[in-house]
Amino acid sequence: MTSTVTAAAVSKNFGAYQDAAVRDPVIITKNGRPRTVLIAYEDYLRLTKRDRRVELTAALSDDELAEIEASSMDQGRDHFNSELLTGKHAAD
Repeated sequence: MTSTVTAAAVSKNFGAYQDAAVRDPVIITKNGRPRTVLIAYEDYLRLTKRDRRVELTAALSDDELAEIEASSMDQGRDHFNSELLTGKHAAD
């Protein structure tokens, strides 16, 4: 179960909260508001693997944009087109 503690409590007993964070995240508050979370290193690695980078199309060169416009999807992926046409998205 996630626990919530003050920054002062963590500084007084860091080792105990560090051990607790290996089992479940520890939310650390400052001035009564959540500010940071102490998590296990394995959880951090798992989360960073899911991190996605977003690039603005304005940052692409004209050549890169032309390549994208000229590209086509493999025939085995045609079923994705029907999802676009029906408005069905992976987040739904």
